[in-house]
Amino acid sequence: MKVLVTGGAGFIGSHVTAVLLSRGDAVTCLDNFCQPYDPARKRRNVAPFLNHPAYRLVAGDIRDPSAVTEAFASGVDTCVHIAALAGVRASVGQAALYTDVNIAGTVRLLDAARAASVRNFVFISSSSVYGADARTPFKEELACDRPLAPYAATKRAGELLGYTYHNLYGLNVTSLRLFSVYGPRGRPDMMPYQVTECIVTGRPVRLFNAGEMWRDWSYVDDIVAGIVAALNVPLGYEIINLGRGQPVRMADFVHILESLIGRPAIVQPEPALPSEPIVTAADISKARRLLGFNPVTSISEGLARFWDWYRREILDS
Repeated sequence: MKVLVTGGAGFIGSHVTAVLLSRGDAVTCLDNFCQPYDPARKRRNVAPFLNHPAYRLVAGDIRDPSAVTEAFASGVDTCVHIAALAGVRASVGQAALYTDVNIAGTVRLLDAARAASVRNFVFISSSSVYGADARTPFKEELACDRPLAPYAATKRAGELLGYTYHNLYGLNVTSLRLFSVYGPRGRPDMMPYQVTECIVTGRPVRLFNAGEMWRDWSYVDDIVAGIVAALNVPLGYEIINLGRGQPVRMADFVHILESLIGRPAIVQPEPALPSEPIVTAADISKARRLLGFNPVTSISEGLARFWDWYRREILDS
């Protein structure tokens, strides 16, 4: 299978690429190697693939017609669209930029996929589309019509555009709502990395709502297994949660990292932000049924693997 992975140099994209290449697929990566974090880190993510005969790298932006044309030029059977400006908090005050990248870029890719008769288009969405809905665990049929931040709004828009392209052109589109993915190669702006770095360097850890918030932390290997399963099975149009299904209290999350690192965190309590819900929790029964999804990595196991990677790649590099 020929697979286009947008955002393939990033955290999740590089893990997806590794699995696809290991099973014999041909992979084209489209990535612009931009901020918000050091592009050199993304270059390290793709370095192991550069000499692989089935790997092709296109350095370009999903909004750039020539880059998208080049990415599709060698033939694409399926596409997993991960590229986006990420981050709920970072999107506040930057709605125009997030809209340009995450919505206009997604439309350009959907158009290219339609023109190329792509068999299956997997759009990586986010649990943030559920907003502050109090009905947990979150089920896919919830309206998701009150996003709390621009990032969430752009992801919901991408889902709706996917349905439009399915309705008009018969494109198979599966939107996967990911829940708090973490693990090796995690982005520096994400909480696991930030908390770890703060504990290691002795800086304060910002803990919102006194740690009385819950997130459905999902280990990257489990999530990648779900993404690859979705690539394998055209479903017409579906929205599917991918999470662990076991929310973790944020104070407990910090305690696990303290134990692994062997140092106490300097906790700086702060009020909960209006851009984020108190609880995220995935109902993954649909993913189990349609994709055979079965997350197996506990939060303790996953954070231990993340800490091993952090020590090896960040502290010792």
